[in-house]
Amino acid sequence: MVLALQARLKARTKVEVVRRGLRLLHDVTERDALRAAYRRASRATRESLSHEIDELDHLAGEGLPER
Repeated sequence: MVLALQARLKARTKVEVVRRGLRLLHDVTERDALRAAYRRASRATRESLSHEIDELDHLAGEGLPER
């Protein structure tokens, strides 16, 4: 597999292929962890945000002329 990737990536060494693979794995793992953290934060604030919006909804048209 390393030899095939080395040719495909035009990498000079097998070590370069392994380093690229590890870097890619690290980046994907980081993105997944970040995505999960955003998902948790969104869920945690969703209920309170909905409550805040409901409380302030009556002010949305305040100060606008009546038609």
